[in-house]
Amino acid sequence: MILKKSLSCKLPKPLGIGGIVMVLLLFLTLALPSVVMAMAQAPPVHENAESTGASHVSQKERLAVSGRIVNPHKTGVDDVVLTVFLNGKKFEPAAKEGQHAHGEEALKTEADGSFQTVLVLPKGSIEKGKIEIVAYKPSYEKGKVELDNSRIAFDGKRYLAHVELSIKRTRGPAFWIATVVFILAYILISFELLHRTLAAMLGAATMLVISYTIGTINPEYHILSYESAIHAIDMNVIFLLMGMMIIVGILKHTGVFQWSAYQCYRLARGNVIILSVILMSFTAVASAFLDNVTTMLLLTPVSIEIALSLGINPLALLIPEVLASNIGGTATLIGDPPNIMIGSYAGLTFVDFVINLAPVCVVSMIVLFVYSKFAYKNEYGKAKITDIQAFIEKLRQEYQITDSQLLTVGSIIMTMVIAMFLTHGFWHMEVSIAALFGAALLFTYGLITNKIDLMELIEKDIEWTTLLFFMFLFILVGAVEETGLLDLIADWVLHLSHGSLVASICLILWVSAIMSAFVDNIPFTATMLPIVGYLTQVIPGADSGVLWWALAFGACFGGNGTMIGASANVVTLGIAESAGHPMKFFGFMKLAFPYMIISVAIANAWLLLFY
Repeated sequence: MILKKSLSCKLPKPLGIGGIVMVLLLFLTLALPSVVMAMAQAPPVHENAESTGASHVSQKERLAVSGRIVNPHKTGVDDVVLTVFLNGKKFEPAAKEGQHAHGEEALKTEADGSFQTVLVLPKGSIEKGKIEIVAYKPSYEKGKVELDNSRIAFDGKRYLAHVELSIKRTRGPAFWIATVVFILAYILISFELLHRTLAAMLGAATMLVISYTIGTINPEYHILSYESAIHAIDMNVIFLLMGMMIIVGILKHTGVFQWSAYQCYRLARGNVIILSVILMSFTAVASAFLDNVTTMLLLTPVSIEIALSLGINPLALLIPEVLASNIGGTATLIGDPPNIMIGSYAGLTFVDFVINLAPVCVVSMIVLFVYSKFAYKNEYGKAKITDIQAFIEKLRQEYQITDSQLLTVGSIIMTMVIAMFLTHGFWHMEVSIAALFGAALLFTYGLITNKIDLMELIEKDIEWTTLLFFMFLFILVGAVEETGLLDLIADWVLHLSHGSLVASICLILWVSAIMSAFVDNIPFTATMLPIVGYLTQVIPGADSGVLWWALAFGACFGGNGTMIGASANVVTLGIAESAGHPMKFFGFMKLAFPYMIISVAIANAWLLLFY
């Protein structure tokens, strides 16, 4: 009994589940910080580095490699996979110093084509070994460079090497698939076999699916990545359009556009030709200082109201206005995106553009007045009004400001937005930011005061099909740019010029115009910039900058060639279609393409005569 009692005093009671959990928590609390610190202080482990033993460190050499992969135009190539070989065997470097590499795709070039890595090599590899870097990307030939003694330096701590490698384009399966899909998409759009938004969506989705199915099995079929497709979408354009659509949609509730229609007709005194000239002149001037898409967003509803009041087809006013917007936007540095790109790349000023481009734009506008008169003579003749004064009075009574308070607030906000448009270069701010800010302010005011219905504005006033069309079209163009079609055309211009200034002017002008009529002029202009820069340096007489003006005229004037040649064309015709006045692709081309040829010919004559 005594023994039993003593034993019961000495033996501890079972801990139970709760006790065990408490002990584990106490252990983790005390031990885990030490474990974490030990792991943090441990050296990183690489497949090519020794993980234990300080004596092995001396058996390694560190080679820091940096460089840039460029195409034949000296433009950086992104997402190039770089593979390192040591004595003919694949060698896996760290993606960045102190980090693990994860497979051969860990080492890729950045957006500008640059890369950097650190090689931890066995002792003696730099002096006696053979180190090679192989660069590969679909639609490009493989490039290889050897890191010999001429490329390696020593800074006292580690070896350094710099690589500048140019890789050539190749017309493999990805190139031909992208080109065929691109052409088929444009055929669907041109012949209206499908709605243009659906056609662009089908083409873009097809390229992406091929890239991620067949292209995964065989990289030669990889057209573009999802990230590249998203990057190809110019969200500045999308947000600018959306913001201005919201502003215009709200201002429509004030009656200002109907009132503007009355004022325009009052100035023309019933003469439709004079009315058309007034509208074209205003559009051209506004497009020279504002984005031409914004200008057409504001003027299209007005023009539709005027045309319906006169009993004529609104397209008889809208198409000349669109042509005028692209001509006017050519006159200044800020009038059209290609001009902004050219000015930035070549270091040209606002005054340079006005002096060299504005005179041709003025002459082209005069020709447009005459051209429109003959092109729409029959349509303009349908407007028959016997009592002009009575009709003006009728318009005055019918088209009045219905909400002066909303118009006042909208005018203040719109003035602020326009001011930011004019000064966006000073603020280093995209124009879409100004448009979205103004739209957000006006939208908020309209909702707070119950003057605007949220769902009505979102569903009816924002042209979602137009925005989606732009997004898918950007992806289509990005795909053919990624696979090298645009580079091929640029190289063709370079080859055919043969060092002749006259030939270079004509080729750059006409090729840019024709291409911009069918392909978005922004990526094409970006591709042509290094070509024109090189030609400007090597061709005698080109130092005057004439080739830059040829590119500007071609890229901007060429947008008048087709209904998809310029953003303003797509937006204007999209609004007209929503209002019940659709325009056929070839119907637009039949009217606009001849004028595009005339305007480009005028620019060609100007460049050859004065430069």
